[in-house]
This record gives sequence, structure tokens and C-alpha cells, in this order.
Amino acid sequence: MESTELKVEMVALHEKRVRKCLSKVKGVERVEVEGSIQKVVVTGYANRNKILKALRRVGLRAELWSPRNELLLTTYAAGSFAFNNYAFF
Repeated sequence: MESTELKVEMVALHEKRVRKCLSKVKGVERVEVEGSIQKVVVTGYANRNKILKALRRVGLRAELWSPRNELLLTTYAAGSFAFNNYAFF
């Protein structure tokens, strides 16, 4: 089996919609959704293009997960952490 990692722009309400949409795609065995970082991991023998097409059909923006997404996520998290520890008074 192979796994496909995707970046899907969603809010918490879309997690159920993502799972339902992807469970209908032929060849999908398991769907893991990490809503906090907008990452979806699909395991099975489904074609990547069919997975992307199914998500876009229900109105969700999706793209393949890339190392650039990891870099942006860690940079954003580090920046927000430093900002949250800043004392205003």
C-alpha cells in the first residue's frame, strides 16, 4: 500500500466532509485527518489525481503535501510562539 499526503484548506467542520468524500474513492483504505496543520494522509491504492479531483469536486482546496509545507508550518509555529511569549507591559 502507498500513502498520499495532502494539504487541504479546511476548518474543523470540514473534517467529516473530507473523510466521507475520500472514503467513496475506489482504492482508499484509510483516511487520517490532522485538522490543526491541515494535513490529510490517504492510505491505499487510489490514484493521486482521483483523490485530488474528489476533494475539489466537493469544494475543498487541495494540493499534494510538500517539504515546503513543513518548512512554512515550523516557521509559522516558531514565530507565533515567540510572539505569544512577548510581554506587552
